[in-house]
Amino acid sequence: MKVGMLMKIIVGISGGSGSIYAISLLKALKELNIETHLVVSTMGEYVTEHETGMKLEDLKPMATHFHDNKNFAAPIASGSFKVDSMVVLPCSMKTLSSVANGFSDNLLTRACDVSIKEGRKLILVPRETPLSPIHLENMLKLSKMGVTIFPPSPGFYNHPETLEDIIVNMTGRILDMLGIDNNLVNRWEGL
Repeated sequence: MKVGMLMKIIVGISGGSGSIYAISLLKALKELNIETHLVVSTMGEYVTEHETGMKLEDLKPMATHFHDNKNFAAPIASGSFKVDSMVVLPCSMKTLSSVANGFSDNLLTRACDVSIKEGRKLILVPRETPLSPIHLENMLKLSKMGVTIFPPSPGFYNHPETLEDIIVNMTGRILDMLGIDNNLVNRWEGL
């Protein structure tokens, strides 16, 4: 694993419910001194403000770099710009479908497309229920390409007492998937 500012992670926020997870991840990555590149869809901005009261201007300082979702000239739009991984959380079904079908109509989906074509780690955190056959087919298609599909389904074996406990544990699990050591996960040690 790379350490500190040598590691670069793209964090995308799309329009699904659950941007509180993205906020938690951005805070954890900042605390770990990991360089982040944030891109937020129009609906991601809307849902984040609706669910958390945080505006786009509140999110920007949480990341090392912010990229406008309409800016196809941003560094993260190119495979020659080296990053280690990308996470989209929450990932709306629209974004997931766009990625699955190579429809790069904004910077967020273009950065996902670049992650896939460059063979980089891409984690999509879909937030939808129930899942239709279309959703499942798109997820299977992406999974077969090597994309990690990571539904934010909390476990309760660790007896979370607050919503924050659930969010922090899920953040730790995402950090695990990124190969980043952390102590946020209440790890199972057997009975």
